[in-house]
Amino acid sequence: MENKISYKNVIQFAGAFIAFLIGSGFATGQEVLQYFCAYGYKGIAGIAVIFLLFLYVGIDFITVGQREKFEKGSDIYKYYCGKYLGSFFDYFSILFIYMSFVVMIAGAGATIAEQYGLANSVGGILMGVLATVTVLLGLGKIVDVIGKIGPVIVVLSIGLGASALMANPTGLAEANIIIPTLDIMQASTNWFFAAGSYVGFCMLWLAAFMAAMGATANSKKEAAYGAAGGAIGFSLAVLVLALGMLANIEEIASTMVPTLYLARSIHPVIATLFSIIVVAGIYTTSVPLLWSVSARFTVEKTSSFRILTVVLALIGVFVGLRVPFNKLVNIVYVINGYVGIVLLAAMLLKTFSRKKKSATSSENVEQAV
Repeated sequence: MENKISYKNVIQFAGAFIAFLIGSGFATGQEVLQYFCAYGYKGIAGIAVIFLLFLYVGIDFITVGQREKFEKGSDIYKYYCGKYLGSFFDYFSILFIYMSFVVMIAGAGATIAEQYGLANSVGGILMGVLATVTVLLGLGKIVDVIGKIGPVIVVLSIGLGASALMANPTGLAEANIIIPTLDIMQASTNWFFAAGSYVGFCMLWLAAFMAAMGATANSKKEAAYGAAGGAIGFSLAVLVLALGMLANIEEIASTMVPTLYLARSIHPVIATLFSIIVVAGIYTTSVPLLWSVSARFTVEKTSSFRILTVVLALIGVFVGLRVPFNKLVNIVYVINGYVGIVLLAAMLLKTFSRKKKSATSSENVEQAV
């Protein structure tokens, strides 16, 4: 049992990891634009940084969850940070996760508005309803549903980025010269801090969800393989999409949904299909975000859980349709990203002390023998 691996579960875990990260920010291209493309070629180095960090935090979150079997996924904060700092992260992350759900609603509204010319409220309300219904079905169903959608979105995003790059390869060579002349929102003062901030806010999303998912794994290896697959797949999608966007940076810099512009430049039909993909990407992140908040305060599948989920969704839709999407991404994600970096530091200290303790124990055993 200790080494049992179901590759079906590995793929599902990887898919859920990817799907959780592919929210409105990634699917629309706003995250990739503000966190990576805004820094030109240095943004590519930033993608290498996020890959290494996602590999570490993803594996650690899910394997700790598999080993500890926390009563609530949010207990992982106290595991890393102790009682008091852990409690801060617990409550702060819930606030941020809910704010991120609001960003998803805004992203859905912006996507439908930009592609179909409909009111923002159409996409926002649709996303609120879909997320609420799925959350009411429970965590098991959530992992099953979004775990299947995630890999599909990654493949299509890679295809879109590659097509945009091949359509205008000279644009990539000129990107570094053009970017300083454009008014692009940046996530930080430099590419390295932007990469750290990016992983930081994603960690506040992932921690409780990955810990809860890890508790369902058959073994540590199964959980680790799933997280590693997710880190590789997501980072590859970010890289290819960023290259495609850099090749067309002048055209997409001022758009609310850059990926739709890229899709439209290939063919109007592709844009229509990709708008559905963007909405699906937002959906796969909205669902676990909303679930995380409801599950933190109530027990899943109880009447209080259902009532809280509906109320949170209604408030989220109301707020999300009243603030511009790109501003929400820049403010909510960036501020919380730096708080997430503190959690990363606590994780590294915990990992170091755990390995040191393990080495000391092995040394004592050898001496005793």
